[in-house]
Amino acid sequence: MKLATLDIAIIALFLGATIGLGLWLSRLASRNLKSYFLAGNDIPWYMLGLSNASGMFDVSGTMIAVAWMFVYGIKSAWIPWLWPVWNQIIMMIFLALWMRRSGVLTGAEWISFRFGDGAGARLAHIVTVLFAVVIVIAFMAYFVEGIGKFSAQFLPWDLAFNLAGLQFSSEDSYALIIIGLTTLYTLKGGFYSVVGTEVMQFLVMTVACLIVGVIAFGATSAEQIQAAVPAGWDSLWFGWELGLDWSTLLPAADARIAEDGYGAFGFLFMLMIFKGIFASLAGPVPSYDMQRILGTRSPSEAAKMFGLTPLVLSFPRYFMIAGITVLALVYMDAGALLDGSGRLDFERVLPYAISEYVDAGFRGLLLAGLLAAFMSTYAAFINAGSAYVVNDLYRKYFNRSGSGRHYVRLSYLVTGALVLIGLYFGFAGGNIQARTDWIVGLLYGSYVASNVLKWVWWRFNGFGYFAGMAAGMIGVAVIPPALEAAGIEWLAIQQFPLLLAVAMLGSVAGCLLTPPVDAAQLDQFYRQTRPWGWWAPVVQRISAQDPAFCPNRDFARDMGNVLVGIVWQMTLVVIPMFVMIRATDSLLWSLGVFALTTWLLKKYWWDRLED
Repeated sequence: MKLATLDIAIIALFLGATIGLGLWLSRLASRNLKSYFLAGNDIPWYMLGLSNASGMFDVSGTMIAVAWMFVYGIKSAWIPWLWPVWNQIIMMIFLALWMRRSGVLTGAEWISFRFGDGAGARLAHIVTVLFAVVIVIAFMAYFVEGIGKFSAQFLPWDLAFNLAGLQFSSEDSYALIIIGLTTLYTLKGGFYSVVGTEVMQFLVMTVACLIVGVIAFGATSAEQIQAAVPAGWDSLWFGWELGLDWSTLLPAADARIAEDGYGAFGFLFMLMIFKGIFASLAGPVPSYDMQRILGTRSPSEAAKMFGLTPLVLSFPRYFMIAGITVLALVYMDAGALLDGSGRLDFERVLPYAISEYVDAGFRGLLLAGLLAAFMSTYAAFINAGSAYVVNDLYRKYFNRSGSGRHYVRLSYLVTGALVLIGLYFGFAGGNIQARTDWIVGLLYGSYVASNVLKWVWWRFNGFGYFAGMAAGMIGVAVIPPALEAAGIEWLAIQQFPLLLAVAMLGSVAGCLLTPPVDAAQLDQFYRQTRPWGWWAPVVQRISAQDPAFCPNRDFARDMGNVLVGIVWQMTLVVIPMFVMIRATDSLLWSLGVFALTTWLLKKYWWDRLED
């Protein structure tokens, strides 16, 4: 990519401003662990909402989203359900309220709030910390792959080098530099620096996205887009088969669909729904989402934070994704996407389109915005990871009486260690799609069973939690290689039900073979959290002591709001896509559905929030 002097100046100015702001905010974070990891619960919900949106706007995810839309068209709006993306809606409707009522510092500390402090609770606590570290390292490897591939496409210098017999490519070198800069201010400033820089980065990203979308809208026409895509590309709907035929336009796209395994999309969609229900009810994996929930001022503000995130994130992000996609479809030379082995690499569409079709100045702003996307997400993960190790391992089991500054200094060392481990796995190679599938299809499968049962079943205990998590993680290590050895080629999401069954069996067996949680601990948890589910013995016991106590009877309303919220969230994704491809009828329908669902959520969710 040929960067003008103006582009380089804009990128340098952005990096300097980000690092300067992060280091300036570090003076607020060094007082104690609560300041370092939760910013003292002193940040307004709308700032945390912008920070959360920024943290979800990562370079790797944006590159794969552009590749998805290029190949799958408007139907690509369904693919993020693999995560599932609508766990944000379940968090917004009820789960964030339940979590924030605990008043703890990390997700692992929440385990003690739920299960007490016996042997089972300690085992549950330790396995949660272990999973948190694994998930942080897994995501860091995913980020390293994305930022390296992206940076090498647009930064002009060849930084390949050899060190002690190890060969580092330009992609590796750029990843090291950008990760080093991000680690610097995150390590010093903790959650204050994470949120402060993310808000600034979100504003930069939003402006960049809107500019690119406007450029793409003006440079293409509906006729040009239609001529470049197969029939059905511009439709959201699908049958049992995906129904896209690229054979005459770009056969490599058909090969990508076959490689992804998304041809039988109806079957895949059913798996998305099945997985989505369980994965969303489990709540967020122990990472930055959990940290932001616990960092809000109150339970209702935690819920509002999640409501704001899709509202401010979806339109600018997908306006840019759609813009980059249509520019590439209309003007792209397919040869520019060939990788070293001569295969088309659709993950190069994003940097290629920026290089060829965005003017100087705007190009620098967009690249700064995409760097911001990486830095914000990466910073959130490494700050959350060190919180689990320092607060939930070292402080709890080895040194309860250290000073606040001692714990903060130790957090610096832990953050550095996590970064080095993440870099090691990131440099191991692979592609972004493969890393995405492994994280969301397999690793999440080990987490779900225990973390659903902890909310909805009074009898569930720490031993059951530990057994379920351990069984799930062992399943991740054993099941995929066993299937491969047997010649069974299943997608990661196809393996999810099997992993869930293994983890669920471990959870229930570990629970029923051991004593229940102490009654007083259960009563305290339910009084403070008030989840719905199978809590009848606990409710009866509390009601006998306090006849005025009112248990949670909002299941039907919450589920209705979740269904409305999922539709609402989907309209926020497809509206910018329909704008970009000029699909007027679909756009008008989407706007009408958006208005109706917004009114329903205002009436039945927002107006009824309570702490």
